[in-house]
Amino acid sequence: MVAPATIDRYSPRVPKPDGPQSVEALRSAVQCFVRGFGLLASDRTPCGMPLGSSHAHALLVLAGGERDGRHLRQQDLGVALGIDKSNVARLCSKLQRLGHATQKPSPGDARSRLVSLTPRGARLAEQLEAASYARFSALLAAVPEAHRGSLLTSLAVLNDAVSRLSVT
Repeated sequence: MVAPATIDRYSPRVPKPDGPQSVEALRSAVQCFVRGFGLLASDRTPCGMPLGSSHAHALLVLAGGERDGRHLRQQDLGVALGIDKSNVARLCSKLQRLGHATQKPSPGDARSRLVSLTPRGARLAEQLEAASYARFSALLAAVPEAHRGSLLTSLAVLNDAVSRLSVT
């Protein structure tokens, strides 16, 4: 049997779906998660690696592309990370400066740059993947089994909603 305090914690009283209280509840819940999970730390990832989150995510996206047999253009990396052209250019320069990635002109478009992991960057991406998997495994294990399905469904719905928003 689940203790009543546990039930209340995972079954909050839901305000009217379209009211300002729902907006505030969503905003508060997302902010609480972002802070509690450690996403605001600029010098380490939530899984404890000594890198900023955008750096870590870039390595993982690049590693995923290379596993699929493709090198990403800077523009594609920016889209995958949700960052603009100037920020992705700065990030790619940093990756190159640290020896984690290389950049070269795209054969089909000299204005476009292809970004590839170096062996050092690939090893770091593997370490990040392992640390991330361990962190998310622990997080999922901390969620009561009866709530895991609805949690994953809710995150899919939220991600879909975010993808349909246009950021100006």
